[in-house]
Amino acid sequence: MSVIPFDQREGTIWFDGVLVPWRDAKIHVLSHGLHYGSAVFEGERAYGGRIFKSVEHSTRLRKSAELLDFTIPYSVAEIEAAKALVLKTSGLQDAYLRPVAWRGSEMMGVAAQGNTIHLAVAAWEWPSYFDPETKMKGIRLDIADYRRPDPRTAPSTSKAAGLYMICTISKHRAENKGYADALMLDWEDNVAECTGANVFFIRDGAIHTPLADRFLDGLTRQTVIELARRRGFSVTERRIRPEEMSGFDECFITGSAAEVTPVAEIGPYRFTPAATTKTLMEDYLTEVQPNSEAA
Repeated sequence: MSVIPFDQREGTIWFDGVLVPWRDAKIHVLSHGLHYGSAVFEGERAYGGRIFKSVEHSTRLRKSAELLDFTIPYSVAEIEAAKALVLKTSGLQDAYLRPVAWRGSEMMGVAAQGNTIHLAVAAWEWPSYFDPETKMKGIRLDIADYRRPDPRTAPSTSKAAGLYMICTISKHRAENKGYADALMLDWEDNVAECTGANVFFIRDGAIHTPLADRFLDGLTRQTVIELARRRGFSVTERRIRPEEMSGFDECFITGSAAEVTPVAEIGPYRFTPAATTKTLMEDYLTEVQPNSEAA
């Protein structure tokens, strides 16, 4: 199956306040964001024409930029309006949205206080992050070589482009070995997250998940914790050692792209997707629908 490159697609992209033809949404090769990683982004999903947790995503986008020492020149309300316009003009009811902000090309060097801050928003169709048939059986994860960085060495709570460099490397290595993704540990060798999703474990009906103070506390993660507690499940956020994975019954990952995806294998550890995972998958899909009580 041929895949249309992202720079060759049809449609429009919101770029610095105006809609431009998709193929014309370009930046200069000497943009600071390209060379020094001074860019932040969000990954969002729309269901039935409504962007789930949209305000929370827009708020986090601005916060991520502030952590990288720049201010996006658009308010949360203006970002919300831009996303709504992009979704409307895309003609899609179910879509993936990507707001991205970056430093421009006025200065080329480590310091770039005078650079223009740009913002763009695009939307496209992206049905499932993982193959649907494989997803229901549980995906297979490798264990990454790279560690999530110490928050003293990087802005770990920002959804910053530069923090995904080791994620891309880790996912490529995992896929080359036949895995769907990779689980990453933190710098102290505790379980952290996957390359683009948070991770949960289940033992005897109780849910355990790594404490999200050393990596991005995903909005999907927060939603699933709320749904689990609403169901009466015990949810514990704590440090989890890799060897503990041998004692868990179920495992799943969460993210805007991944939604709630069961896991069958992490390196030498095995899990069986069962009732708790299935319940939370169904609850999440209900929660994101426009006619849900949370809408």
